[in-house]
Amino acid sequence: MTEKHMMYASGDYSELDSYFTGLGVKHVLLVCDGAIQYLKLDQYFSALEKRLGIRVIRFTDFQPNPLYESVINGIRCFHENHCEMIAAVGGGSAMDVAKCIKLYSNMDNAQKYLKQEIVPNDVPLLAVPTTAGTGSEATRYAVIYYNGEKQSVADESCIPSAVLIDPSVLKTLPLYQKKATMMDALCHAIESYWSVNSTDESMEYSKYAIQLILSNMQGYLDNDDEANANMLRAANIAGRAINITQTTAGHAMCYKLTSLYGIAHGHAAALCDAALIPYMITHCEQCIDPRGAEHLEKVFVGIAEAFNCDLNALAEQFKTIVGSLNLSSPELRAPTDIHILKTSVNPVRLKNHPIKLTVEVIESLYKQILNVGE
Repeated sequence: MTEKHMMYASGDYSELDSYFTGLGVKHVLLVCDGAIQYLKLDQYFSALEKRLGIRVIRFTDFQPNPLYESVINGIRCFHENHCEMIAAVGGGSAMDVAKCIKLYSNMDNAQKYLKQEIVPNDVPLLAVPTTAGTGSEATRYAVIYYNGEKQSVADESCIPSAVLIDPSVLKTLPLYQKKATMMDALCHAIESYWSVNSTDESMEYSKYAIQLILSNMQGYLDNDDEANANMLRAANIAGRAINITQTTAGHAMCYKLTSLYGIAHGHAAALCDAALIPYMITHCEQCIDPRGAEHLEKVFVGIAEAFNCDLNALAEQFKTIVGSLNLSSPELRAPTDIHILKTSVNPVRLKNHPIKLTVEVIESLYKQILNVGE
């Protein structure tokens, strides 16, 4: 996605008026959750039909970790109301549902969509992220659940065709969620930087995202409008990076930590990367990136430069940031948790990781994360 596909919200959302009228649409499917009622955007969409004759059909029938059945209902709603486009307002779940509705909207409803080959379509998809974290509005990925099993959907055609950056949406976000989502974006940028799939383009995105996050962190936590807008941009740029590379071990390790201990995804990702960074810096000889250990060492120097510190200080600097945000480690509930955690890691994600991680190493890292003595 280029900058020309990004809009920056004004006080009256005149840019959205221009966007909708430019498309010539008369029926918009708005995928959103209940939190939209706390946003200025809610009033905008409520008045759209009266002002511009554009009918807005709200679809809210989904939950965190959205179900395949919700997507089915969304597609039905899209067609029954003759919608010509989709607008998604929310976090990762709203984005995932909207992306899948778009992807499957022109496919055979007599068969399970997950089994069909994706047929790209030109249904416009506008994304308005309400957290500065997932970067989902910039990626080809979506996650839904079918019969309790996670289904990863990936196709270039589900990347939103336009994004609205609206700093006002972050005003009401709880502080813990602001911290956790910011760290999710930072971890995306770091992991993309060291991924075996990195390119010159992705590393440029990663470095810029890291710098933008760090330089706007305090203002963002203080709810400054400009810093909020910059953090939304940073999350989007980090999303562009992982759209090229995918995430690595930090994210592979954080999912079960999130579900076992009830901490936010970005919180868990930060704890995992805080343990990974020092291990990786001191084990470059275990490099499995085809570009070799010398390349990986340069990557870490690049990450340190983005953090404006020396390589020797990188691990401590990252750990200090996590600590300053009070994103502490949860206490081990039961000794069996370590086994549950180490066996939960998705091997596919580890193929993107530049350093070989054995089961023993992963176990040791989890023990560090949970402050368990060896």
